[in-house]
Amino acid sequence: MTCATCNSAVEVNDQTLRDAPLPLQEGGDKEDRGQVLVIAGSREIPGAAVLSATAALRAGAGKLTIGAPASIAHSVAIAVPEARVISLEETPDGGITSDAAAALEGLSGRVSAVLIGPGLPYGPATCDLAAAVLKMFEDASIILDAGAMSVVCVHPKEPLRFSSPVLMTPHAGEMAALTGSSKDSIQANAADVALGAARAWNAVVALKGPITYIATPEARVWRHEGGNFGLATSGSGDVLAGIIGGLAARGTTLEHAAAWGVALHARAGERLAARLGVVGYLARELAGEVPALMAALSDA
Repeated sequence: MTCATCNSAVEVNDQTLRDAPLPLQEGGDKEDRGQVLVIAGSREIPGAAVLSATAALRAGAGKLTIGAPASIAHSVAIAVPEARVISLEETPDGGITSDAAAALEGLSGRVSAVLIGPGLPYGPATCDLAAAVLKMFEDASIILDAGAMSVVCVHPKEPLRFSSPVLMTPHAGEMAALTGSSKDSIQANAADVALGAARAWNAVVALKGPITYIATPEARVWRHEGGNFGLATSGSGDVLAGIIGGLAARGTTLEHAAAWGVALHARAGERLAARLGVVGYLARELAGEVPALMAALSDA
């Protein structure tokens, strides 16, 4: 595939990552590394909250709060003992109601980054919840994942344009649903699609795939190729979203958090594949590789 956008994209590699170093507050306390709020999980997919929240801590966030549906909040708190867990009113299908955002209001102005979406059901309730969170946490770095991304489709005739850039993490199938295009068309024109969406929505868009393109509203485009097909496993996207959320909480820009997150996620897969084999490693094992990978890139 050749295209002007592809050819002008910045390759995500060791040097480009070191040129955009992660914030490091040596000697500081946990407040200095930022607080991340993860709104995730559902009755049927409780593990998404655990995977994404754990990954945020592994990426270096100092404090973690999880907002989870009431029916799973207790089990999530046990699975992630480092977190404060807020039990949220849930929908009949086990998601989170839009009114539940009121229980998070006390965190407004205190969290550095908000990740919403992993494991939440696709549907109007999640969309409404995302809209409420966007308004409540307008001063934080916001990452929309999975069902929360459908907030851009609230107005079918005129897709939402964010007042301040957020980060969105669609794969080709999700991007097809968000734009009304076919999955094949998305995959064939991934760089241009990512850039067009970034401009239209005023968002940083990480369009995931064997080659991931990260585009900004200012028309900067990053290109990452790496990892292995073992990453195509249940929960892998939740881990990626959590890594990005943790990096953003530390003060990394959304653009650079996406570039670093995609690279760290892929390299974690490569390390696990070398030890365990390409097929069969688990998403829950990815986050544990991240601290050493960050240290290696930062110290070189």
